[in-house]
Amino acid sequence: EMIADFVRVRGGGFLMLGGRRAFSEGGYAGTSVANMLPVELERNRDTTFFAEVSVAPTRAGLVHAALQLGNDPDSSQQRWKTLPVLSTFNRVTRLKPGATALLTGSGDDANGQVVLAYQRYGRGMALALPVQDSWMWQMAADIPLEDQTHETFWRQMLRWLVSEAPQELTLTASSDRAALNQPMRIVADVRDDAYRPVNNARVVGHIDAPDGSTRAVPMQWTAQRDGEYQLTFTPALAGRHTVRVEAITGAGTLNSALVLDAAEDDGEFFGAQMRAPLLKRIAEVTGGQFYTLSSAGSLPDDIKYSGQGVTRLEQLDLWDMPVVFLLVVGFVAAEWGYRRMRGLP
Repeated sequence: EMIADFVRVRGGGFLMLGGRRAFSEGGYAGTSVANMLPVELERNRDTTFFAEVSVAPTRAGLVHAALQLGNDPDSSQQRWKTLPVLSTFNRVTRLKPGATALLTGSGDDANGQVVLAYQRYGRGMALALPVQDSWMWQMAADIPLEDQTHETFWRQMLRWLVSEAPQELTLTASSDRAALNQPMRIVADVRDDAYRPVNNARVVGHIDAPDGSTRAVPMQWTAQRDGEYQLTFTPALAGRHTVRVEAITGAGTLNSALVLDAAEDDGEFFGAQMRAPLLKRIAEVTGGQFYTLSSAGSLPDDIKYSGQGVTRLEQLDLWDMPVVFLLVVGFVAAEWGYRRMRGLP
């Protein structure tokens, strides 16, 4: 339970390595540790499993920064193809719904074997590496002594595992891009030295604008989540805005900063979600109507001619229409023929 809390509450990283006393073989099925893992564990497994697997990255693994073993994607992919096989005592093939597999293994008895998978768990992250001899990538007879593949793999993976661990004061913005004249919400998560939420802190945000001006904005506790404070500001100038937050708690003063680049609103190029308020306003101003999936069935009946929009009215003389001219000539010719036929003057 303490390990699970360390990951879920503190935001730490957890990695389970393969072996005879790991995963299901170690009796972890049904425990709090199993809840963290990105793979499903089977209870009461009686059979002994052993297999050799050839490791290959998945599509997600090919582009993951922690699994790049070369100077470019092509050389990294080729390096994965030449690594020695590994062995495992843990039959792991099923991922949890929110997990992602980065490495898989294939072999005579291990097709579909998960070699590396991860998932978010609370504020932290949990990894599963159910193989027990990754050192073969350094110690195999055909691996040169100066080869750094094994070191690179572990260095990058451990750095990734701990790099996202939150600090005592963390800042998040409501959007990755700041749009001019659009409100931005900044949320500060404040915790003490034991990483417990603090609700009575004095939190102030200092906003440095591109023109060099600075203004202080007090941050209020949201009362929705423990330790969460927020402020809202609207960028009026294009350029870089720095939001510096200072939180004074009983244990001392915490500081953190967040940098935002404000520019013209280009959200439509990055998000496909419907912006209902904007669409309703456009419909109201232009005399149109706003439809949703539930009301779209009435669209055919609502379509009618309207003098609004891009309608253009043209007036033409009757004599400019060829069909009218032909009808008049036809009537005159018919009358003349009839008169001649009857002998009328």
